[in-house]
Amino acid sequence: MNHKILILPGDGIGPEIVTEAVKLLDALKQTGDLAVELQYADVGGAAVEAHGSPLPEQTLALARAADAIVLGAVGGPKWDSVERHLRPEQGLLNLRAELGVFANLRPALTYEPLAQASTLKAEVVSGLDLMIVRELTGGIYFGQPRGVRTLDDGQRQGFNTLVYSEYEIERICRVGFDLAMKRGRKLCSVDKSNVLDVSVLWREVAERVGADYPEVALSHMYVDNAAMQLVRDPRQFDVLVTSNMFGDILSDLASMLTGSIGMLPSASMDADGNGLYEPVHGSAPDIAGQSIANPLATILSVAMMLRYTLDMPELAQRIETAVARVLDQGLRTPDIQSAGTRVVGTGEMGDAVVAAL
Repeated sequence: MNHKILILPGDGIGPEIVTEAVKLLDALKQTGDLAVELQYADVGGAAVEAHGSPLPEQTLALARAADAIVLGAVGGPKWDSVERHLRPEQGLLNLRAELGVFANLRPALTYEPLAQASTLKAEVVSGLDLMIVRELTGGIYFGQPRGVRTLDDGQRQGFNTLVYSEYEIERICRVGFDLAMKRGRKLCSVDKSNVLDVSVLWREVAERVGADYPEVALSHMYVDNAAMQLVRDPRQFDVLVTSNMFGDILSDLASMLTGSIGMLPSASMDADGNGLYEPVHGSAPDIAGQSIANPLATILSVAMMLRYTLDMPELAQRIETAVARVLDQGLRTPDIQSAGTRVVGTGEMGDAVVAAL
């Protein structure tokens, strides 16, 4: 079967890291292990410059027709002062909403050679392997009403609405439970039910869904405690499931446990398993064009694509093993360098993974 893969390089370091992911896909095509048709389109700031919109209609049409999407990153200071509907990040939010990719999977895995690269003690993060499941198309990022208004006294007031329906909570919890069944059979639901009414409902629904998964040990944790526990003892967790904003924050925190945010892939999936695959890190405009960005998160996102959307887990495992082998060889981009390792550029790191594969 010839799978259609849409490539969205985006902004900043996006084109550089996506180039390395495409190298990998091309290598797998050449060996006959993978049959894919690659298409390219603009999104984010690049799309604003070329088409006047962060999510052009032609990009959205290609995205809807694709089996999976590989995205680099969007945004940068160049577009900080533009109107809200032209912000690059708005293009990404709209893409997620239009595709209905409600389940964001963000693994945090510490490769043994990188245990010393974490800002935490190696004994705290060594062997870490957890999965954060973030609800992606609801919550405060999408809730209405929202905006900035002027009050009677002349003061301006910003407001956003945090809202979740039962079906939104149930479907993301089921994703978390299903993943837990394939892993360590532990699920921690993260909320703020001591303060937020939405979180009270979230906890009730999580308990109800949990009754269908008696093999999974369900626990609950307030988000502030979860942040503390991720730093204190991250290996206590297997799968965490949480809302859009809480997941956004906690997954970035978890990324530093692994040594660098440049190591973290992600998958955003719809109800049918079709997905948008991207590194967790941003566009890093301060290092764009210098060939020093870490492409491994993007390469590992391709592995997630093979595992979750294309149903090729053996090929995904080969990529992950190749990444581990390159790290064992002592190759490092600047964000993960340490004493006794060899610093390489973006392209050289990508070449090394292809060679190891």
